[in-house]
Amino acid sequence: MATEGRLMDMLTGYAASHQHPVNVFVHMIGIPTILLGVMIPLTWVTFAINEVYFSLAHVLVLAFFVFYLTLDVLFAVVFLVAGYFLEMLASKLGAYPGSTGWIIAAAAFFGGYAAQFIGHAVEKSMPVLVKHPVQANLAAPFFTVVELFKILGLRDGLFKEVQEQIQERRKERAA
Repeated sequence: MATEGRLMDMLTGYAASHQHPVNVFVHMIGIPTILLGVMIPLTWVTFAINEVYFSLAHVLVLAFFVFYLTLDVLFAVVFLVAGYFLEMLASKLGAYPGSTGWIIAAAAFFGGYAAQFIGHAVEKSMPVLVKHPVQANLAAPFFTVVELFKILGLRDGLFKEVQEQIQERRKERAA
């Protein structure tokens, strides 16, 4: 399958269960919050290559970036920049003394997921997380970037095509 076809399939599948503005808003906050909750403890595991220090949070952002490059270069680059800033925030929050970092990480992680379920309750749709947890967690940060483009009115042609394909799929299911 071509990259453009894979991108369109992913966007159409995701957008079909993320049409309600409240659900979209909740995801725009919840997904980065979940990612922050994951990144905080990952910043505690560091290593050096030629005296350049990295954490597992850096590795996570880089791995997502490489995967997202296979879908769309512009969206991947925007994710990389956002991921870098999110990693910096995670590093600062993780540096708090005692168990504060763990508490913040757990609150972000579980609070972000709780928000996702609330958003889907408003949407009246099953979260992809329930059916495909690995796929949902790999794709969710990408879709946050995509949704940001949509909100800003960028790449309108892409989003128009996504909505047309959603309508086609709904007609096929109804028939």
